[in-house]
Amino acid sequence: MVTRGPSSALMKELYRNCALYRIDWRKLFFAGAIMTIAGVMLQMFTLPYPLNMWFPSPPVTISLDEPINGAIELISERVNESMVQQFQLLEAVPSVLLNSPVELNVSKPVEPERFTVPQTRKSVPRRRRKSIKVDIKSNDKTSPPPPVPHRFQIFIQSLTPNEALEYARKEIEHVPFVTDDAELYAPLFRNVSLFKRSYELMEMILKVYIYPDGTRPIFHHPHLRGIYASEGWFMKLMEENKQFVTKDPEKAHLFYLPYSARQLEMALYVPESHNLKPLSIYLRNYVKKIAAKYPFWNRSHGSDHFLVACHDWGPYTVNEHKELSKNTIKALCNADLSEGVFVHGKDVSLPETTIRTPRRPLRNVGGKRVSQRPILAFFAGNMHGRVRPTLLKHWGDKDDDMRIYGPLPVRVARKMSYIQHMKSSKYCICPMGYEVNSPRIIEAIYYECVPVIIADHFAHPLSEVLDWNAFSVVVAEKDIPKLKEILLAIPLKRYLTMQINVKMVQKHFLWNPRPVRYDLFHMILHSIWFNRLNQIPIRQS
Repeated sequence: MVTRGPSSALMKELYRNCALYRIDWRKLFFAGAIMTIAGVMLQMFTLPYPLNMWFPSPPVTISLDEPINGAIELISERVNESMVQQFQLLEAVPSVLLNSPVELNVSKPVEPERFTVPQTRKSVPRRRRKSIKVDIKSNDKTSPPPPVPHRFQIFIQSLTPNEALEYARKEIEHVPFVTDDAELYAPLFRNVSLFKRSYELMEMILKVYIYPDGTRPIFHHPHLRGIYASEGWFMKLMEENKQFVTKDPEKAHLFYLPYSARQLEMALYVPESHNLKPLSIYLRNYVKKIAAKYPFWNRSHGSDHFLVACHDWGPYTVNEHKELSKNTIKALCNADLSEGVFVHGKDVSLPETTIRTPRRPLRNVGGKRVSQRPILAFFAGNMHGRVRPTLLKHWGDKDDDMRIYGPLPVRVARKMSYIQHMKSSKYCICPMGYEVNSPRIIEAIYYECVPVIIADHFAHPLSEVLDWNAFSVVVAEKDIPKLKEILLAIPLKRYLTMQINVKMVQKHFLWNPRPVRYDLFHMILHSIWFNRLNQIPIRQS
């Protein structure tokens, strides 16, 4: 006979007592949930570290060589915001300021003027959804500008504008080598490391003062349509900008003369007079006015002032004022190195963009695959200047592979439009007209066609930083008779590389209604900033 112990008897008695009661599982689950929530709240308020240290997010690889802010957009992976800010501070603070590594792990207050926290998307009226959709599409791969570390803000504010520029110049000369970047395609640039650092310093330091003087429509009235739209779009976006514009001229590193060469022509030029002197005199008087009213022009003799003019006559409207012509930084579409007005290294070659629909500046951007480009080369346009008649003489209606026309014939346009021709061609011929510049260069990039530039003495747009050999072909004017031979001699591998590069460089030539990093507005501003830095002498310490 087996003797049962006291424990088994106790369990049997407990079972008999509990069996008489029915368990209410709902109440039990509710009590458990309350206890779990209480436990979590207790940890949040009592533990020395936040919960994300105990329950971390899935690991995300972040390279310090890449712009860290791209992670903030949370497009494909969720990254804790506080962790991202820690990486941002480590990447952005210059080495001279890294006195305490502990402080780098603490989020610093962000200057509202430099960085805007993404807001919840508001409802958009149906009438505006289409245009805004284009803007959002252009932004989806570009991160917002990084926040400026608080300690760096204090450091820069302690410097005079010239001292800040000298500091930036020294920083660029000791730039770290960049091997990979999510937003910058290295083959497009002369030196991607130098450009990246210079651009970052521009975002953190640069302030521009816009003179409020000047009457409309010549001043403060942007012209946004047609082949001279670049000067208008820059003026519009510059005057709307809150990141770079300052209302205190004492804090400014650059001073903008907000006039339009196109509006100057429309307001003052007498048709068929061939007399540009009234335009030059008007601009000369404007400069004399601001020089008498403000101390800033006379302080630097105009060397820290800049203008943006895309009209062909832009270089000729500055001749009546010596300092305006010689000292001011001029962003010009007509960047002719042979005339002595445009100075390489000081002035900026402004991209000439054709905007047909100001409400939708990105309309028709994009092209076809290489396999859908049966035409070797294409050009259509008016026959003015010295180059185009020569081009038509040698190649007009002479070769099926070379579609070279004057104005596009109606019989041809009925079958295929001008834009469709560019999208169906491997190479787009971009000869100069009356002046060295041509809007077809940027049109070709918009439609992903490799541009063939025929213009001796032309300074290529944004050539301070971009390597045009990577995505274009330059043909001397004297070699027009050998044009087809030159194009056919380019190996297929080389062409495919250039065509890919055209696609990659496209974003740097886009006018976005809401500017994004590295777009055309920022690229032009950077070239002006970069050329100004090159004028700053470095004192030996």
